[in-house]
Amino acid sequence: MAKMRYGMLKLGESLEFVEMPSTHMYQLTALNRRLHKELDKLTAGNVPQLPYLIAECDDLELVDEQYSITGGLDYINLLESTFARIEESSYPLISLLTEIRALQAQLEQWYEEDEEQ
Repeated sequence: MAKMRYGMLKLGESLEFVEMPSTHMYQLTALNRRLHKELDKLTAGNVPQLPYLIAECDDLELVDEQYSITGGLDYINLLESTFARIEESSYPLISLLTEIRALQAQLEQWYEEDEEQ
């Protein structure tokens, strides 16, 4: 079985946990930082609030039923659809979407190959 890594994301008081292949977690961390750096430059009215990735770990066991673990591809798919809906005219949003979609494609390939094994 493939080695997984977990990211803890925080938005206000809300926590979210994302499971990623360990080989791709650094990309999620870098993407999260890049998106936060660029969010202030967006002028559209429908810019989403984005949680901060605040921790990574190799093992995670949730003991509180109010939390669940989101699969990495599910998280990236949601992120892509959220950013695709932004109606931005002043900032080249396409560069951010390109980065999201690049990770999305890598994860799709990773999960495909993992299923074949």
